[in-house]
Amino acid sequence: MVIVFLHGVPETAAIWRKLRAAIGMESVALSLPGFGCARPEGFESAKDEYVAWVADQLDRFDEVDLVGHDWGAGLTYRLALTHRLRSWVADVANILHPGYVWHPQAQVWQTPGKGEAGIEQMLATPTETLAERYTSYGPSVEDAREMAQGTDETMGASILSLYRSATPNLHSHWGPLAPTEAPGLVLHAINDPFSEEGKAREVATALGARFQSIEANHFWPYEAPDKAAEVLTQFWASVK
Repeated sequence: MVIVFLHGVPETAAIWRKLRAAIGMESVALSLPGFGCARPEGFESAKDEYVAWVADQLDRFDEVDLVGHDWGAGLTYRLALTHRLRSWVADVANILHPGYVWHPQAQVWQTPGKGEAGIEQMLATPTETLAERYTSYGPSVEDAREMAQGTDETMGASILSLYRSATPNLHSHWGPLAPTEAPGLVLHAINDPFSEEGKAREVATALGARFQSIEANHFWPYEAPDKAAEVLTQFWASVK
């Protein structure tokens, strides 16, 4: 059995560093193509390409407890519906709701021209300034700086392709929802402006998953690793 972590946007696998240490169990934090690493030749960074890429990585292990954050959560939900897992945990479940509307920044990235300009501006922003923006979502200055340092042109191009492959929302591509074969847990960070509790609860119900809140903001793996480790290890201990 192995724990596999999937990061989100605009992040790298480094976001799991503190949580993996707090858990102290065998784990792997995958680096999604284009996020802190190169993209395979011909890889266009569409959502279903990421699902297929992650599925291929998971097939290397006998049993997987999959954990996803942000876009990694979106991939986790899809894999929970289509792939064999021992268990899964993911946040921002509202992104899979049929009534979900993408947040304003996502809508900018999804708009040709505006998206490219937005990414160009992000790349031109000093690391310290980006880090200051990220701290408003939970991480310390040091952790936010680590996030900001991972931003590059490859990540920018991957962000645009990924979001543009998911319009008008994920449910329109991956719905309808059904209970997953593997036990699941929807994690709701109560201070996360990107997580809508009502919609997240409805998605959890549709997937037959448990629902648990955590006192944290969007980047909870950085902000609350010890509390998250407690929640996750209790959940894994309950999985038969």
